[in-house]
Amino acid sequence: MSNIIIREAGPEDDARIGELLIHAFIATYARKMPTVVYGDARKAELRDVAVKRARATVLVADIGGEIVGTVSIFKPKAPTSEAWLPHFADLRHLAVDPSFHGKGVSGPLLDRAEAIARDEWETDGICLHVRRGADGVARLYQNRGFLRDPSGDISKPTVFLEAYYLRFD
Repeated sequence: MSNIIIREAGPEDDARIGELLIHAFIATYARKMPTVVYGDARKAELRDVAVKRARATVLVADIGGEIVGTVSIFKPKAPTSEAWLPHFADLRHLAVDPSFHGKGVSGPLLDRAEAIARDEWETDGICLHVRRGADGVARLYQNRGFLRDPSGDISKPTVFLEAYYLRFD
């Protein structure tokens, strides 16, 4: 899609991003992983985009003034960063409105996030986590060159997150 504008989110985008995250994640998991349930605490965390913007760069994919995708990238050692490798950024919350799945929205978002980490922040790479069993999401990242690294896995009470990284050359 040539009419996608990737831009940094502002306060006026917070509510739409929060709802997009919830809608995209629930719709995706309901279809592919029906045992995944999002409780009120998780929904509140996803909706708290203002806090995320204070700690990370939140990007949106905008088509004709409508936000159809988002991703967040955290600098190395940023508060709440889950990057396990030194001098690596942490990428999180890639979400695309389900009505735009398969239309080329995630690529430009990831291109911009990678450019920020590589060119602006001059990091060594990007770390990220994928919910165990979300094989399609893992393939998306692997197709971009991300490698699996079990040393960065995170086991939480309600989810096991598998670690991936992309080292910049």
